[in-house]
Amino acid sequence: MSLQDIYAHTQEMMNKSIESMKKEFGTLRSGKVSISIVEPICVDYYGSPTPLNQVGSVIVQDANTISITPWEKSLLKEIERAIQEANVGVNPNNDGECIKLFFPPMTSEQRKETAKEAKSIGEKAKVAIRNIRKDSNDKIKRLEKDKFISEDESKKAYDEIQKFTDNAVKKIDELVKHKEEELLKI
Repeated sequence: MSLQDIYAHTQEMMNKSIESMKKEFGTLRSGKVSISIVEPICVDYYGSPTPLNQVGSVIVQDANTISITPWEKSLLKEIERAIQEANVGVNPNNDGECIKLFFPPMTSEQRKETAKEAKSIGEKAKVAIRNIRKDSNDKIKRLEKDKFISEDESKKAYDEIQKFTDNAVKKIDELVKHKEEELLKI
């Protein structure tokens, strides 16, 4: 393994951690609802668990309402049960045609709690970044120990890995700050 391989792997893993954090942010409820709230829900479709968006159309009607229209009317009860079991914070309203989820506007207390959650997700991502840095530094140490690189080269490599780490942490901080502002804005 060369230093270039280590650099490429480090950057790839750090980018994946940031993407994972962004995905997790999508599950947080902000001022307006998002279909990401119901994305993890699976419905029993003829014996196999199937994602909600594969058994019907899932749309955001307005800032507080998600509408789910199944492609087969016989699935209404299954979808309703799956939503109740998923415990998304509201009860499904079945009108015989589609299921609507009415989310009440968030209170300022809920917004603060969700902002705290966003901060916690950001901290987890930073821990992941630091673990990636440690793994990369261990690989560099091994290369130096096995005489594949000199002491000077390893010092430069540690500095390079630290630059990647600093950039990733800075990006995480920016994303968390942006998410908190979005959550606390009324």
